[in-house]
Amino acid sequence: MKKTVQSVKNSLKFKTQPKVGILSVRVGVRKYNLPVEGRMLSNGDYIFLSFPASSELYKITGKALEPMEGSADATEAFQTLNPGKRRGGRRRNASSVEMPAELQEALKTLPSGFKLGYSPDGEPKLVRTRTRQKRAKK
Repeated sequence: MKKTVQSVKNSLKFKTQPKVGILSVRVGVRKYNLPVEGRMLSNGDYIFLSFPASSELYKITGKALEPMEGSADATEAFQTLNPGKRRGGRRRNASSVEMPAELQEALKTLPSGFKLGYSPDGEPKLVRTRTRQKRAKK
């Protein structure tokens, strides 16, 4: 009878002993053991890891990690750890740009399917616009 991955995980979870300190993290040049309880089994081909769903905020003091109490002030930790929003380039408002009337009239005379381009020597010329076609899904 075949066993699914989920059934094997559920079975192995209760056949292992919980261990503390099996997970470590390197910060700079120092290595810290995290006080997280986990369950682990391994051999040459497979490894089983199980951690209870949790999140914790730790403060580094000297050579140790100390979990912060739930009622402690974590404002400084938030400001230090919170990644800033990535901002794109500044968008320009198209309505603030004014186009001269003679240029606007000249652009209206371009035939449909063409745009204004330049030759290698800098002379303006009409260029056919590229029409992209959707590819058929296979």
